[in-house]
Amino acid sequence: MASTTRPQMAAQPILRTLIIGVIGFLTLADLFATQAILPVLATRFGVTPGAIGVAANAGTIGMAIAGLLAGVLAGDIDRRRGIWVSLALLAIPTTLLAFAPNPLIFALLRIAQGLCMATAFTLTITYLAEQCSPDEAATSLAAYVTGVVASNLIGRLIASTAVSLAGVATSFYIFAALNLVGALLVRASLSRSAPMMRMHAPGHFWSAWVTHIGDARLRRCYAIGFLILFAFIGVFTYVGFVLAGPPLSVSMRSIGVIFLCFAPSMLTTPFAGQVASRYGAARVLPLSLVLAVGGLALMLVADVVAVFIGMVLVALGTFFAQAIATGFVGRVATTEKAAASGLYLFFYYSGGLVGAAVVGQLFDQLGWLAAVIASGIALLLGAVIGLGLTLKPNGLTSQGASS
Repeated sequence: MASTTRPQMAAQPILRTLIIGVIGFLTLADLFATQAILPVLATRFGVTPGAIGVAANAGTIGMAIAGLLAGVLAGDIDRRRGIWVSLALLAIPTTLLAFAPNPLIFALLRIAQGLCMATAFTLTITYLAEQCSPDEAATSLAAYVTGVVASNLIGRLIASTAVSLAGVATSFYIFAALNLVGALLVRASLSRSAPMMRMHAPGHFWSAWVTHIGDARLRRCYAIGFLILFAFIGVFTYVGFVLAGPPLSVSMRSIGVIFLCFAPSMLTTPFAGQVASRYGAARVLPLSLVLAVGGLALMLVADVVAVFIGMVLVALGTFFAQAIATGFVGRVATTEKAAASGLYLFFYYSGGLVGAAVVGQLFDQLGWLAAVIASGIALLLGAVIGLGLTLKPNGLTSQGASS
């Protein structure tokens, strides 16, 4: 059974929500910040957009592996300690990125970052599911996801501004400092948590994976997660090159400002769970992804305003769908929730790596139109799969499927 301990801030729900949101931001601030400075990194290493795109997104390999392992091993780990130690260790590869001599070393350090970030991410989601009441968990998860959305915006702004004012190395030093702040915040604000007791007979460490993969409802979520990040990384990794190149020719600092496209998502994402509960995940998630596809179409227009609006719509749709899918996994999995979340992260971040590689090659060889089309196909496929989301084991959809 779960421990009855609650987060120390439970008596102050507003403060608790704010702190959990900040923890979400500090956990993943590093993940996509490099996307804002890829043109500079490509020039620094003398490589193509596709090559630097894969190197910068290599962190998703670490995210996928660590999410998988942390999900299975979480039963033996004190959540609070695991989270703050992971964030403290994250500062090491973040600092070393400033000295990376070539794309290979850069990619390896990004993988190390991903290992630390995913461990903290998985343990935090598990902590919230175990230590909060159902209502508190829903609110806290929404706050955490909102913090993750904020990391996409603020992380990119910090990276682009730091690079334009003080250079690439300074950017990584700043993020290393943020990693340490996150570790201190977790250690100071979250209470200790006892690992949950296993709810099934002991078996191989992969037994939980087999159980969850065997659930058709979870398989749908895993596929959707894969496709969401495939498209998301495919778009936001390479749009910077489109903005920086002719005919738009946007400056590095201005590109950072354009990433304010994530701001509206910070306002809408917290309501994803409530909207899905009211109207059904099988309705809301597909519509969210269709909205994102509409945004992709606007990003083909050779106009900065049109591209910006398109980026806003893609962010709104993908983050909303991601929040629904993440919450759905937690509700479907009745045992070994950490393993279920870990599997979701594995497929989600694997999709990101595949997206960076596939869409990167399309971008290098065929151009932006091909990259956008590939991302759009992925989102539409995710929408079709999402039509079958239901909490009923028999796989039949219902109006209140996600309620």
